[in-house]
Amino acid sequence: MNKRALAIAGGTVAAAGVGAAALGLGTIAVGLVREALGADIAVDDGPDDLLTVPTKAPARRAVTTPDATRLNVEHYGPAIEDTDDDVVVLVHGWTCSTTFWYPQINHLADRQPVVAYDQRGHGASELGRARPTIAMLGQDLDAVLREVVPDGRRAVLVGHSMGGMTIMSWAAQFPDRVSSTVSGVALTSTAASAVLSNHLLIPVDLPRYTKPFEPTVAKLFTSAPVPLPRNAYSSKLSQYIALGPNARKAHVDFVDDLIGTCAPRSRAGWGSAMGKLEVTAGLDALTVPTTVIVGTADRLTPPTHAEQMAEVLRRNGNLRDLVVYDGVGHMSTIEAAVEYNKLLDAIIADVARDPISAR
Repeated sequence: MNKRALAIAGGTVAAAGVGAAALGLGTIAVGLVREALGADIAVDDGPDDLLTVPTKAPARRAVTTPDATRLNVEHYGPAIEDTDDDVVVLVHGWTCSTTFWYPQINHLADRQPVVAYDQRGHGASELGRARPTIAMLGQDLDAVLREVVPDGRRAVLVGHSMGGMTIMSWAAQFPDRVSSTVSGVALTSTAASAVLSNHLLIPVDLPRYTKPFEPTVAKLFTSAPVPLPRNAYSSKLSQYIALGPNARKAHVDFVDDLIGTCAPRSRAGWGSAMGKLEVTAGLDALTVPTTVIVGTADRLTPPTHAEQMAEVLRRNGNLRDLVVYDGVGHMSTIEAAVEYNKLLDAIIADVARDPISAR
């Protein structure tokens, strides 16, 4: 076969490969959109008062990380020095901000010191110059804890999604600080490893030829630095991806607005970082009572992740409880806010009966 024939053959094979990839990716995309648009219409039963802007504005400060990135930190409720209560530190997830925690802030802040901060590249926090890594998340949390938790006091750490990964990253890197700095932990709708290979976003009834392209779809979904579309269909996609099948319209709209404000570069950087997630060592380092929470309809971090984390914590004697909300999606702190807030009340009451001097 001469060079021209080889070139033609090679071009034919390449074109066939591109065509197969386009077919596979296109079929998955169509399947996702079909599932999203075919989902039940969100229940329009009026506003959710827990999602309103807190009536009292927070005290804001900037915390500088070791690499000189400034993080926006917000303090709600009583001054930390005016109470003996543990500080509740809220750590939000990917594409969110402190706004995500309004249901918990509105519930707790009239009686408990509450601190929420924007993860770097989210909300009012700088992204910084360094490439985002999961280790960086834990280092940022450590900088915040050193700033807001006085010596001799402890925090209740509450993390959602990437926020839970942040807590585990912190514990893995600073194990000697866990028991002296933290009294309890809530890991909500999160994972310790393999988060991009165990999601449930892709419909199960697609043709077999799409299987090899599912990892590519997951990578594009999390790591492509493109603006998110905002139109009549975006809320349906947000509902499918992040909420349960019986979601309220108020919750869908809130989530759609929230994730739409995240800068594409930040969303892509942290999405890429989560592709390398491995913070299981942080579970071993969490030597305080830890509660794991998940919804049965969570497509992003399905219950298998929660069960695996709970098993590690149970084996080490540090599992407080595994809580599963039926029919609830990834945004469990919003969808099941009333139940979730009661759970936080119970966690806070438990640690109040276990002062630092007793540990």
